[in-house]
Amino acid sequence: MVCASSGTPLVSSESTSFPCPMPGCSTPIGRSRGCRLQAVKYVCPKCGFEGP
Repeated sequence: MVCASSGTPLVSSESTSFPCPMPGCSTPIGRSRGCRLQAVKYVCPKCGFEGP
């Protein structure tokens, strides 16, 4: 899995993944530590949901 914002492979234990928060969409979203800490925007590749 890769970070939805940067495309960085999620190999660190400080990275995370979670299901898309849009109701009805459960696509996994990956976030690297750096992008989470900097609140870099991410976009769900399936439904287009945008989050911080």
